[in-house]
Amino acid sequence: MNSNKPRKILVVDDQPINIKLLQRKLEREGFEVLTAYNGRECLEVVAATRPDLILLDVMMPEMDGIETCQLLKQDATTKTIPIIFITAKSSKEGKLEGLNVGAVDYITKPIDLEETLARVKTQLRIQEIYQENIELQKRLGESRRSAAVGAITQGIAHNLNNLLGVVVGYLDLLKNGFDSPDMVKRSVNLMDQAIQRMVSIIRQLSSIATSEKVALTKLLLHSFLQNSISRFNSEYDLNARIELINELPADCHVHANAEVFESIVGRLLINAWEAYDNDSTDEARPIQLSASLAGPPEKQNLIIKVIDQGLGIADEVRDTLFEPFITTKTSVGRGLGLTMARHSIKNLGGDLAIEPNEGPGTTATISYPMNDDERPANVVIVQETSS
Repeated sequence: MNSNKPRKILVVDDQPINIKLLQRKLEREGFEVLTAYNGRECLEVVAATRPDLILLDVMMPEMDGIETCQLLKQDATTKTIPIIFITAKSSKEGKLEGLNVGAVDYITKPIDLEETLARVKTQLRIQEIYQENIELQKRLGESRRSAAVGAITQGIAHNLNNLLGVVVGYLDLLKNGFDSPDMVKRSVNLMDQAIQRMVSIIRQLSSIATSEKVALTKLLLHSFLQNSISRFNSEYDLNARIELINELPADCHVHANAEVFESIVGRLLINAWEAYDNDSTDEARPIQLSASLAGPPEKQNLIIKVIDQGLGIADEVRDTLFEPFITTKTSVGRGLGLTMARHSIKNLGGDLAIEPNEGPGTTATISYPMNDDERPANVVIVQETSS
């Protein structure tokens, strides 16, 4: 804020002598003083000059200070201008009336010029702090966006460098291991896994950046749940112990994208599987997948939960679970998995939350609206049935 530029004070009073007294005092203190003699003039001056503060007399003919203040506070361009009422009313009710319509302070007549000056300076300082806070919030928002971009960039570089290191390492082994078919086969398989992981990261980033519309079809939820479990075990080459609790009607359908939904559930299932100690067998890693409906018929949500009894959420990542590449050895949060899961479900109009259980483990909850009217603009419903 430019401290060399004089602050503008608008004095509004139907008594010229009161205006003259306040104008002289304020100008001696370095303020630029604007004047108006009634509510209409006040609105005109405010529209033309945007003062930093208004000293507004309550008792004026035609349009009094209360009505003038109400009109100023109803206008988005003027509602933040602080207004100090000048009033002859000394009763509590009279003062509360002014404060209730948006005034920040009041001064009673006869006017004490020193007190008025002190109150003006106080309110201008409060307004300055308010503006500084707005600027700070804007800068913080920009910093968060920059930090998020930096975190993604750093995370991508770190992950891809590690994966490329794996590929290069096994290539070196291949160069020297032609006489060992088993080692060649193992090296090729591990290289393939690393390459597929790199491809996956690139696809996930492309998904974040894309603005293409998502096609939804009518999905039979019972089949979807079974397919999600099968796809998860196949994709990650596991035999995970997953208990399915399906509380949905047998013919329950929803408009959704099967590929996106199965991918989201798969990411949550692998997080649940990795939440256990690394030495745990598949049998020692129980995971529960449940589905139910919640809410009144007109605003009903599909609720899908993935519940584990693992090591839970580490304190150091509790507030950053959905940021990219957040990970520890003993917590949920791996690479872009949760970032992508939440991004994908929000892109379809749903949401994802992750909370610690009362006992051991974590619960991830997908909430997805059954009502098509709640879909965002980027989705298109295709009128065909998939089961």
